[in-house]
Amino acid sequence: MSIPNIITLGRIMLVPIIVWAIVSSQMEIAFAVFLIAGVSDAIDGFLAKRFNMTSELGALLDPLADKMLLVSIYMALGIWGAIPRWIVILVVSRDIMIVAAVIVSWLFDRPVAMKPSMVSKLNTVAQVAFAALVLAALAFGFKPGPYDIILMGFVTIFTLSSVSLYLVEWLRHMSAIEAK
Repeated sequence: MSIPNIITLGRIMLVPIIVWAIVSSQMEIAFAVFLIAGVSDAIDGFLAKRFNMTSELGALLDPLADKMLLVSIYMALGIWGAIPRWIVILVVSRDIMIVAAVIVSWLFDRPVAMKPSMVSKLNTVAQVAFAALVLAALAFGFKPGPYDIILMGFVTIFTLSSVSLYLVEWLRHMSAIEAK
């Protein structure tokens, strides 16, 4: 168990705290915990790369922690009514589709290598920026417009683009299965 993995596990443990803060209307706490999670993500990534502390476990845990955090925040903000439900459905559906594709690949004994594309990285940045803006607006009482609409547009475009690219790659990968 390396230090980056411990930090990543800590980020996973922040998920219920941030969800509690959102549903309890403790937006200052939600925003602060979100910032802590973001900083911890940067720190664990830096440590893993800089000091050669990468591991297979870390390669699985880090994106899992990111997805758990973002999906939970989007769902909580959607239920709370702070963001449109359609954006929640879009973000969550993308992750469900990707996870389902990975599981099907494993079931067919054709595991697919999951390397984030540039579009996927831009998608994560857009999702984080949108969530941060909404949480900050709720915590500090300002109107986020028009930046919220702009970021929602980016989230929509990048989410649809990234899931399309993942599914095309997955279909290519899976079509190589020999018929028995």
